[in-house]
Amino acid sequence: MENTKVLFISQEITPYLPENELSVMARNLPQGIQERGKEIRTFMPRFGSINERRNQLHEVIRLSGMNLIIDDTDHPLIIKVASIPSARMQVYFIDNEDYFQRKCTTVNEDGTEFADNDERALFFARGVLETTKKLRWAPDVVHCQGWFTALAPLLIKKTMNDDPFFAKAKVVYSLYNDAFEQTLDENLALKLKEMGIADKDLKGLEKPDYVALSKLAISLSDGVIQSSAEVHPELAAFARESGKPFLEFQKEEEYIDAYNAFYDSL
Repeated sequence: MENTKVLFISQEITPYLPENELSVMARNLPQGIQERGKEIRTFMPRFGSINERRNQLHEVIRLSGMNLIIDDTDHPLIIKVASIPSARMQVYFIDNEDYFQRKCTTVNEDGTEFADNDERALFFARGVLETTKKLRWAPDVVHCQGWFTALAPLLIKKTMNDDPFFAKAKVVYSLYNDAFEQTLDENLALKLKEMGIADKDLKGLEKPDYVALSKLAISLSDGVIQSSAEVHPELAAFARESGKPFLEFQKEEEYIDAYNAFYDSL
């Protein structure tokens, strides 16, 4: 019997970005899941603050070169990779000159959120899914961590639902204490519609703020995990009331085994 395959789509991972709750979990969880006998692939954005030389990122030519159309504009997809030798783990990076060359992640130096964060998140999610297909690797579970990954469940369920690489994948969404302040571009639903997603699947995105985006991710996932001790109360309630499998917050020494069992239960 083949090992279960788990695709991790993460907003940030240490040591490539500074340590915080999300980046540390996104670093340790894939290693722990791999050590428990599952096969993994791990992706994050190649934010401009990542030091490529120090972290030994290099481009994967055979995976790069595709163009993704976002809002009627072609954006070249560049794939880079680095290794964490102590974990026997590779991390793939989604890169693009228009979206990921600036020296900050989702906010600029003065804390203002980037106006194109919606397109950056959309490009990242699409880039991960297209690259996974190019790797000819069909995940059984896709675990999305961080609001920047919130469009991945929508794309998997509504644009890749007939694709043999994703048709049977179970999607897990983690809730963190990671709210953004500003509303994303109000044309986000229109941009998604141009990709063939129906109006009925975009309900709630008329005002694409943190709560609306997170609710969309929850509603299109097969299971939800509370990964921070404190999360937005409306989202925790929405997840519990959805009837979907919901894993409560787990202590640091217990979460890897709990998440592993949660994947198996799906």
